[in-house]
Amino acid sequence: MAAVMGVLGIFALFYVGAFVAFCFRRGNTAPDVLEPILLEAQNRPSDYGSISTPLIGRAATIRNSESENLSRSSSSQDITDIDLMPDAYSDKNVVRTKTFLFLADLSHKGSRFHGQKSQRYMWNLLIVSIFYALPVLQLVIIYQKIINDTGDQDLCYFNFLCSHPLGDLTDFNHVYSNIGYVLLGFLFIINTARRDVRRRQPQANHDLLENFYGIPQHYGLFYAMGTALMVEGVLSACYHICPTHANYQFDTTFMYIISMLCMLKIYQTRHPDINAEAHAAFSVLAFVVVLGVVSVFEKTLAFRIIFSVIHLLVCVVLSAQVYYMGRWKFNFGIFKRIYMVLWIDFQTGLSNWFRPIYADRMFLLLIGNLANVGLSIYGLTERPKDFASYMLTIFITNLMLYTSFYIIMKLRHGEKILCQAVFYICFASVSGGAAMYFFINKAWTWRKRAAESRVLNQECTILNFYDSHDIWHFLSAASMFFFFMTLLTLDDDLTYIPRDRIPVF
Repeated sequence: MAAVMGVLGIFALFYVGAFVAFCFRRGNTAPDVLEPILLEAQNRPSDYGSISTPLIGRAATIRNSESENLSRSSSSQDITDIDLMPDAYSDKNVVRTKTFLFLADLSHKGSRFHGQKSQRYMWNLLIVSIFYALPVLQLVIIYQKIINDTGDQDLCYFNFLCSHPLGDLTDFNHVYSNIGYVLLGFLFIINTARRDVRRRQPQANHDLLENFYGIPQHYGLFYAMGTALMVEGVLSACYHICPTHANYQFDTTFMYIISMLCMLKIYQTRHPDINAEAHAAFSVLAFVVVLGVVSVFEKTLAFRIIFSVIHLLVCVVLSAQVYYMGRWKFNFGIFKRIYMVLWIDFQTGLSNWFRPIYADRMFLLLIGNLANVGLSIYGLTERPKDFASYMLTIFITNLMLYTSFYIIMKLRHGEKILCQAVFYICFASVSGGAAMYFFINKAWTWRKRAAESRVLNQECTILNFYDSHDIWHFLSAASMFFFFMTLLTLDDDLTYIPRDRIPVF
């Protein structure tokens, strides 16, 4: 009983800390009068954001004055015969191919549109969670009943030296230790809701701040992340009712979802107009889950080769999507277009072949693709038995690379990382590193026979109730919570910065 209540007490400290942080930040409101240099945004035209630099703005003013002079000096000439090409500063095919983009260029669709689009992730996730979790729960309960009726201890893999039964559950402590995911996921939803409510409250310059300043605030993906963390706790608990190779996919599926949601959120931050639709993202995840199911039964080299080909093709397609900001088409004409680009670059100088138009994006994609090629080679040569963990490694690696790139680019452009975000980054790193240590130190494994797995069994290490895998649950839940909070607070320094000064990367 003391062990159960002790864990609740530890996670209650997170709620206390969140309440203290809320009280500390409660008095921080938007200034009644913005800095004079920012007030210029009020006088921008309705197509604010389509012109990113003062130079272009001055050029537009010059063109307007020239057109007025022409209309005065030449009455015989109709000014409508002159095409000033205003669409060049609002057409997305032009704007998104500029060498240097600002957030205003990619936030034309308005906060209401972005908010509705973002909320679809939450509703799609809830539907997926219900239809996925209920059959899983039914299956593991049947497994538990078989164990209780037959006494077969080789059906599931437990740490028998630290396995505490409760009621019909054979291994209550490993089920209960997943409560951290549920509690911290719910706390993250509360923190997100607090920010959402605060944003909606009327304040000075509310509409101006909502449409022209800071990162566009739409919280659907954050709600989905918190919900996914809670569902991960439920599914991990289901897996630990009867841990087997076949059941392990239940524990990893929502880790895939969490990783993808985080990457989508990072991309959405500075690309609000071109983020993926919810149904498209979950369609990709459905395909990943299908591969995970197939991997349980199919372990041949042919399957690994097919998976590696699919993996690398997806990397190429996503790289093109990110590099060209969605302004490319995959059809039979793509080879002709590639040939024309290479031929033009050859005529203008071979050095152009190695000089990317968007250097920052190319650097990110180069590092990411090299990492994915390395993971693909590892999967083909080593052929890890735990294919679900191998796929999860691919997701986590790409998420960590993208997060690191985002933070580095943020610092490179002279932006700040506030103390609160630094605190979350440090705690996420420390708790994540410690969690991996306890994850590797296994007390059982279904990669071997049941009798061989028992040789690895270990005594309880904390309160004579929890073992190293329970500690992994606690620390990984804390690490994911701190990582989520990092994403939630990382761009707080940009709240009162005009969007036409916030770079896109």
